[in-house]
Formats: sequence, structure tokens, C-alpha cells
Amino acid sequence: MEPGISLVQLRELFLSAEASRAARVVAIVGSFTVVAVVLHLVRRRALREEFTPIWLGVALGLLVLSLNLDLLRVLTRLIGAWTPSSTIFFFGELFLLATCLHFAVRLSQASVQIKNLGQELALLRARLDERDPPGQAPPHRAGD
Repeated sequence: MEPGISLVQLRELFLSAEASRAARVVAIVGSFTVVAVVLHLVRRRALREEFTPIWLGVALGLLVLSLNLDLLRVLTRLIGAWTPSSTIFFFGELFLLATCLHFAVRLSQASVQIKNLGQELALLRARLDERDPPGQAPPHRAGD
């Protein structure tokens, strides 16, 4: 029986494989596209300025990793992944998880604020109804 390749050797083979030029070009173009889309959305006021640094940071991070694949390989080794693409997907999932958590917190805050505003509106309407019961004409002002 022939001894096959060990898992350690297989992992090193994956990590030492050259990335294709096409993949690198797609990553660089994708990074610049994210920057262009973010700036376009901010200019049209479809994306608030508070989120601009986050998305520009993501685009910059992708650009740095696509220009310096050795850094991506170091990150891959640090987290124990087998391929650089799995490292990108892992950090992408972490980013999406953080984004979802952020929006869940903001949604909870908005829900409480809407509930409070609805209660305040009901109290104000009740006060108005006490002052001017429904069905009665409002008092006439001088000069009307």
C-alpha cells in the first residue's frame, strides 16, 4: 500500500498554489467597484455618511489583500484555514454577522422610539379631545 500525501502536505500545497491572474484582476476591479458604488450612493444620499468609512474600509481591505496575496496566506495560516478563499469567506461572514447585529440593535432602538412616540401622540390626542370634544366646532377666532 502506497503512503499517500498527508493532510499537512495537502494544506501546504493549497497555501502555496499561485492565484490566477484573472482572479487577482477580478478582486482589484471588484474593490474599485465597491468604492465607486459607495461614493455614488453617498452622493445621491441613498447611503448615510456614517456608513461610508465602513464600506470604504471593506473595499480598501479587499484591495490590499488582492494586491498582496502573501498577507492573505499569512492570515489563512493564522486562522488555520486551508485555502485563501475560505479565509475571505470567513471574514466576510464575520462582517455580515456584525452588520446584522448592528442593524438588529438599531431596529430595536427604533421600535422603542416608535412605541414611545405613538404613546405620546395618543396622550396629546386625549388632551385635545378633553379640551375640544369631538363633534363640537372649534371656537371662532376674531377676524374669521
